[in-house]
Amino acid sequence: MQIVLAKRILHANDRIAQDNRGKFDAAGVLAVNVLGSPGAGKTALLEAILPILGERCRAAVIEGDLATSRDAERIEAVGVPCVQINTDGGCHLDAGMVASAMDALDLAALDVLFIENVGNLVCTAGFDLGESLRIVVLSVAEGDDKVEKYPPMFSGVDAVFLNKIDLLPHTDFDPERVQENLRRLSPEASILRVSARTGEGVGACAEWILGRRKPS
Repeated sequence: MQIVLAKRILHANDRIAQDNRGKFDAAGVLAVNVLGSPGAGKTALLEAILPILGERCRAAVIEGDLATSRDAERIEAVGVPCVQINTDGGCHLDAGMVASAMDALDLAALDVLFIENVGNLVCTAGFDLGESLRIVVLSVAEGDDKVEKYPPMFSGVDAVFLNKIDLLPHTDFDPERVQENLRRLSPEASILRVSARTGEGVGACAEWILGRRKPS
């Protein structure tokens, strides 16, 4: 019987992630790992943010899903280059998948690359992809206890985009509870309230991302 240790798998992933990071840095690309549950509004938020970014920088997207190319088609409809990764049942992207997808992109022609991870709050947290930033999209429809229940996802995150705030009057979601719990795990993380549907806060999210780019 052969036993493969999880630590060994993660170590191999981290080596590839570091290589990815080196390529992003050399090309001057800000790589953003976008995480969150299915239905949190990750793709919808990208659809809203990308046209604003497009006025000031060059962006592309890597889309991760178990199956279909629906999200990639939505991104391409905005006029942004997109590469689809289908994990065929895998619950997360890994650095090797991202490295393969990068071959279909001209990094020298980009300023920002969004990597929309597979939708869940568990296994996506454990894999470094070589990104510069981690953003979790959390919708008010999910409940305000997610930071407490899924600490690995929110530990070390750079920002939480609190989406679907237009639904706040119809829920008992407490944004202050989320903020308080996030401060314990990631004291430096930003929290931005946004609605991809109404457009509220979308400009602030775009500005936050632009503000993290390294000067050229």
